[in-house]
Amino acid sequence: MTPRRWLLPTLVILTLLMLPAILLGLVVMLTYPTLPSLDALTDYRPKIPLRIYSAEGTLLSEFGEERRALVKIAEVPVIMKQAILAAEDDRFYEHGGIDYMGVLRAAISNFSSGGAKQGASTITMQVARNFFLSKEKTYSRKFNEVLLTFKIEHSLTKDEILQLYVNQIYLGQRAYGFAAAANVYFGKSIGQLTIPEAAMLAGLPKAPSSYNPVVNPKRAKLRQMYVLRRMNELHYISDEQFKVAQLQPVETIRSGQEFAVKADYLSEMVRQIVYDKYQDDAYTQGFKVYTTIRQQDQLAAYKAVRKGVMDYDRRNGYRGPEGFVDLQNGSLTSEQIEEALQDIEDNDDLIPAIVLAASPTLIRTYTKRGETLEISGDGLRFALPNLNKKVALNQRINPGSIIRLQKNEKDIWQISQLPQVQAAFVSGNPRDGAILSLIGGFDFGRNQFNHITQAFRQPGSSFKPFVYSAALEKGFTPATIINDAPISFDSEQTGSEPWEPKNYDGKFEGPMRMRQALIKSKNMVSIRILQSITPQYAKDYAAKFGFDEAKIPAYLTMALGAGSVTPLQMLAGYSVFANGGYSVTPYFIQRIEDARGTILSKATPTSAGNGAQQIIDARNAFTMVSMMQDVVKHGTAIRAMQLGRNDLAGKTGTTNDSIDAWFCGFQQSVVGVSWIGFDQPRSLGDKETGGGAALPIWISYMEKVLKDVPQAEYIAPDNMVALHINDDGLIDDSSARIEYFYQENSPSHATAPAAIEQSKPTEAVKDQLL
Repeated sequence: MTPRRWLLPTLVILTLLMLPAILLGLVVMLTYPTLPSLDALTDYRPKIPLRIYSAEGTLLSEFGEERRALVKIAEVPVIMKQAILAAEDDRFYEHGGIDYMGVLRAAISNFSSGGAKQGASTITMQVARNFFLSKEKTYSRKFNEVLLTFKIEHSLTKDEILQLYVNQIYLGQRAYGFAAAANVYFGKSIGQLTIPEAAMLAGLPKAPSSYNPVVNPKRAKLRQMYVLRRMNELHYISDEQFKVAQLQPVETIRSGQEFAVKADYLSEMVRQIVYDKYQDDAYTQGFKVYTTIRQQDQLAAYKAVRKGVMDYDRRNGYRGPEGFVDLQNGSLTSEQIEEALQDIEDNDDLIPAIVLAASPTLIRTYTKRGETLEISGDGLRFALPNLNKKVALNQRINPGSIIRLQKNEKDIWQISQLPQVQAAFVSGNPRDGAILSLIGGFDFGRNQFNHITQAFRQPGSSFKPFVYSAALEKGFTPATIINDAPISFDSEQTGSEPWEPKNYDGKFEGPMRMRQALIKSKNMVSIRILQSITPQYAKDYAAKFGFDEAKIPAYLTMALGAGSVTPLQMLAGYSVFANGGYSVTPYFIQRIEDARGTILSKATPTSAGNGAQQIIDARNAFTMVSMMQDVVKHGTAIRAMQLGRNDLAGKTGTTNDSIDAWFCGFQQSVVGVSWIGFDQPRSLGDKETGGGAALPIWISYMEKVLKDVPQAEYIAPDNMVALHINDDGLIDDSSARIEYFYQENSPSHATAPAAIEQSKPTEAVKDQLL
């Protein structure tokens, strides 16, 4: 055959061989210009959630569909980068986007195992897929992915590609990127991760839900071991590090524990304000809100409320198990028991558990945390009556009962329960109104109603200082003699039904000084004071402190706190006494910044003596502080003296039938208000009072925040006169008791009662007082 006869077949064969390449090249030429622009990569702007911080910069909470924390590649620790490469693409810095050796290795592995079990996607391919493509498994999508991979490799450096991957990849629990995942799973910054933690995170991209260490700890451990083994094979970690990392336990944080401080109620208040201003952009543009909340104050307040509520709950008895699970005569596996516990919400240190065996001396339980615990001795004491077979079945602890366990102060597990009562606490700086802590209820997850701002409750005797303050402006003094004797009123006087009030202790002590009446919280004295100055005057006066006039009725019952107030209003009101008479508005947002740190808005509060309006005489404020200091030193709040301070002042409050219990008090630098009660008002119990139920919350908080604060001294303002007064309210230079008076109202050195001398009451008023 001549060469010319070979030529045609050869050309045909070559054409047939080259045709696929030509067609492929043509497809590439037509497809490449249609590929998405890389602007999304070069100008990377992911959805950044709204983040809320304490005054010190501690993250309190975040709101948004995606949890993110952007980091530069230089900020990612070497061990984290090595773990990612070991798990996903160990030849990342060597290939050009497609790892042909990896493809071959995966093909051989899949062929030998009889199925597609190992993939060959590189980090660059994952970036292309995550930013631009769907997850559908089609040839066209895969082809576009390959082309995009080459385009990305051509346009960006390897470090830039890895940085995008580190920040963009989804890792479960709404966390995007490794920095966010470090916080969500371990409560750490990415720079604080250990080798085992880094390996566990690096194993998540393959299947975030399957290898989630919170939901599937066993699968997560298997995946972590694979990553550690690969790190060792690649000589990223030594044999010794490998052995240690295999055995080192990894502790994850559960849902709701990813923030260092609980501030759910305050965070929701902030969220509402930011959303009202920026609408849906609030959740995607990376706004940062710095609050006035102090981390240690908030932590102290949270613990104080929890302890106060749990102490009250234990005083009032065990109500029985939360529910029941059929253990099928002990045939349920631990996995089935765990599944039964999944739908039961955690509540901080109140751990859900299922009883496996029960007797009056010991119970064995399986907790939601996967532990088998035995409870005996003091741990059973609270619920001991419910281990008796004579108790009603729905209140009896049996195998299958769902209960709560909690460690006591001695670190011993004990039976507990979810409380039904609610409590709230708020504190602030009396100088400018900055809120330092805010706990709106026992648990935000169970009840989002904010009792600090939304709950209008009767303040009881904690409202008396405002009535007494009004009386000072009408000429009364702490030495005024007023009769603590029975009194009754018809319906015309009360505005409702006939009324025959009583003192909370049921005792009447006759004539006494006004100071003593406040110390002992005498209702009869408060009513006689209000009679004298008139309810309408007291109502108008109280309105200056920030109370809602519509919720403060101008009737004599106001003397006992029959109106409705919120704890936040009480905080503002007591701040006036603490700061010398100035009205300051409580606020909780210092500033709002955008994602780049530009300040968008900033609080400009007025402060006492610097722009704030003075609403009562400084002498009035000083006198009220002096009287409320004696409430703490000698009266219904004497329990606070356990703090060992002489600069504390405040007033307890207990409403009729002990439905609401309060304590409102302060030191010169901080005001605190605590409240406890039921959402559907009912009695807390005959023996529950403001001093017994609410005051311990306040004490617990103040014990922490005043620990290193020097004792404060309240200096008498100008134009006040100090006189020696005896128990009968008479001026007596031999008496050690000193009372302060307004200079223009100071009594003479006559033997007449100081109150009558300085106020010159009419005969009718004398009758009311005496």
